[in-house]
Amino acid sequence: MEKLFEIIHEDHELLVVNKPAGLVCHPTKGDVYSSLISRVRLHLGAAADLHLVNRLDRETSGLVLVAKNSGTARLLRRLWEDRAVQKEYLAIVHGQVRDERGTIDAPLGKDAPSRVAIKDCVRADGAPSQTDFFVDRRFTRAEGDFTLLRVRPRTGRKHQIRIHLAHCGHPIVGDKLYGGDEDLYLALVEDRLTPEQRRRLILPHHALHAREVSFTLRGQGVQFSCEPEPWFRAFARG
Repeated sequence: MEKLFEIIHEDHELLVVNKPAGLVCHPTKGDVYSSLISRVRLHLGAAADLHLVNRLDRETSGLVLVAKNSGTARLLRRLWEDRAVQKEYLAIVHGQVRDERGTIDAPLGKDAPSRVAIKDCVRADGAPSQTDFFVDRRFTRAEGDFTLLRVRPRTGRKHQIRIHLAHCGHPIVGDKLYGGDEDLYLALVEDRLTPEQRRRLILPHHALHAREVSFTLRGQGVQFSCEPEPWFRAFARG
């Protein structure tokens, strides 16, 4: 039987999993393994009252919280909406980031000229968005120069980390939408990625991992963390 996911924590009201890269959160086809929510139903049972608290893009790996009742879901979603959750991601980007740390402050909005309906961009009339970054290590491989970053978004805009890093000239390795050629994304969704395109992307998925979340729930401090998949860790070792 295929492994459903890595369980980071489970109790009577909450399930925390490490979502693998390449898995969508919500069903797009009938296969029971094709989405995270359908796999959670396999784990908890078809009649379970489950609620996704947060979501990750298909290619982003890492922590996803699933509430087992509506009351817990409301409490946790309110924390997310109130920006009371501290989140840390790992990202491998192209190039060697010069500054040891910094904040990217650039408003985000719809990328109107793009052929991809879901694509956003930095634009003056966009929603305020800030992302903090910290250099973990710089390294060089045969494919070029890279930097492993720890990233902490202050706001929660769609694709925020990916857009901000690309805007600074350091797109995430393997990012098909914000890496400079959006046809790579169209090729992915249309299932026509060529071997040459895959070679250009370097990695099978974009190198962004939701590693840690922390918050206060009912007066108690809560923290969950998980490590990225082997392909991510191997590449980051240089």
